[in-house]
Amino acid sequence: MELVTYPHPALLEKTRAVDSFDAELRARVAEMFRIMREFKGVGLAAPQVAWPVRLLVVNPTGEPAADEVLVNPVIKRKRGRVAGEEGCLSFPGIFVQVERAKEIEVEYFDLDGKKHAETRTDFPARVIQHEVDHLESILLVHRMSPADRVRVKRDLQALVQKGA
Repeated sequence: MELVTYPHPALLEKTRAVDSFDAELRARVAEMFRIMREFKGVGLAAPQVAWPVRLLVVNPTGEPAADEVLVNPVIKRKRGRVAGEEGCLSFPGIFVQVERAKEIEVEYFDLDGKKHAETRTDFPARVIQHEVDHLESILLVHRMSPADRVRVKRDLQALVQKGA
């Protein structure tokens, strides 16, 4: 596995549900955490490592005990709105303002196949929303304001040139 950057086609590939909770899944998740840490991220979705499944790993605090895996996540409810700066490992060096829900209710399965339903707020909610976007083929570039798109146009062009 390796991190893919914009405009890699895997970032827009349709994802499928995870249906097998086995050793291979655990090994891939461990590799995703390794990659997320290597690139100093707080979240990583499977499409960002060219794996078209509905899975993401997050750690909004950076503390090893805060590692979380969300398998087949679904955001059931959103409340409030707040703007904040976001970056993305697949858009290195680019940071833009994105409006997100302040609070979410998310359902997901853990690595043992156990279902969870939880409420997240503030930064943890933002991280999950960002990573769930990846599962829906919604990228940072799709969330940018027109002004931010103009501001980072050269950076986006450089990523396209690098990927060509």
